[in-house]
Amino acid sequence: MSEVISPLDKPRRRRRYIAAAFVAALVMIATVPARAEPEWEIAFYDDVRIEVIAEGRGPLIVLLPSRGRGAEDFDGVAGELVKAGFRVLRPQPRGAALSLGPMQNLTLHDLARDVAAVIRNAGGGGPAIIVGHAFGSWVARMTAIDHPDLVRGVVMAAAAAKTYPAGFNGAKELSEAVRKSGDFALPDSERLGYLRLAFFAPNNDAKIWLQGWHPAADEVQLAAGRATKQSEWWSGGTVPLLDLQGALDPFKPRAMSNEMREEFGERVSVVVIPNASHALLPEQPGAVTDAIVAWIGKLPR
Repeated sequence: MSEVISPLDKPRRRRRYIAAAFVAALVMIATVPARAEPEWEIAFYDDVRIEVIAEGRGPLIVLLPSRGRGAEDFDGVAGELVKAGFRVLRPQPRGAALSLGPMQNLTLHDLARDVAAVIRNAGGGGPAIIVGHAFGSWVARMTAIDHPDLVRGVVMAAAAAKTYPAGFNGAKELSEAVRKSGDFALPDSERLGYLRLAFFAPNNDAKIWLQGWHPAADEVQLAAGRATKQSEWWSGGTVPLLDLQGALDPFKPRAMSNEMREEFGERVSVVVIPNASHALLPEQPGAVTDAIVAWIGKLPR
């Protein structure tokens, strides 16, 4: 028997259909998987404790911030890498957040050991792609040399030229700008000038880096870098390298853009990102992520 709907019944029936569709839509929304919230873990060995922001599933990527900066610098990049299907770990350096350990008489070998502990403790033993931003690329390359079994490849994001600071035009001014950018004793207006000089391309928002500095971490990293010869970490061992550069980075003039590839050959890939300087990550997070994912896709499994 067919159902006959009178003109008076039609509005009521239409409302029931709309209500049912709305409930079904809510069920569908509830079943769509959302990006899981990051988890905070502690990687440890001896008297060292390294806080790690961990998220995602898949091949392992470890993100190391630049000197004196924290893991939050990678917020935009980390989220996109998780969406691309990676397990992403962001260790906080000693002296930042909850990361603790001896703070005197350290070298890059000690900081590389911290990263190795993170890969073993929170990353299941790797091997990992390590993305090191600026100074973080020093630690990444040191880790690849000291712990080759844990490292699959290294991304050097905004790595300075080999000759910096010795014989490098403007090195004194740039070094001063880096130091004063994170000096909270200075007014924000003055710090912004230093941030724009050393870190941000014209028209990019330098204000986002007025915060996020960790003086204790900066002191440790500066001393560890000075205590380690460049020749000990520069090569990054034998793993593939991605030299990811900002087109306007004063620490990497265009004349030196291919220096790593000229020295190490096809092991090195070079990608230059427009409208970006030394900060790079907050300036062009989408382009940074795309370059990293594309490069990883070409690596041997």
